[in-house]
Amino acid sequence: SSARYNASLLILVSVLLIMGSWYSRIFALKAQDRAIRAEENFRHFILTGKPLDKGLRLGQIIALRFASDEEFPELAKKALAEKMPAKDIKQAIRNWRADHHRV
Repeated sequence: SSARYNASLLILVSVLLIMGSWYSRIFALKAQDRAIRAEENFRHFILTGKPLDKGLRLGQIIALRFASDEEFPELAKKALAEKMPAKDIKQAIRNWRADHHRV
């Protein structure tokens, strides 16, 4: 009975640690995704005087962050019009802008 209690407690603690680790990772990624959306919306506004179209999905915006300032506005329009997936957006970028700060 004592051994069963100890085993149950160990399993419970293990599950809670795994869930806590998973939650902290997801929380960091969601916060970073929000920051990327805001940064790219601001960059688009600086370059064009207009915010990004609300029709762009988060995955598209995240992919567009790698585009240089010269190609960013046109590629954003193309991504929206053609409903380009993130992979295709990344392949369409000619002048790559690295992101070394991703969590």
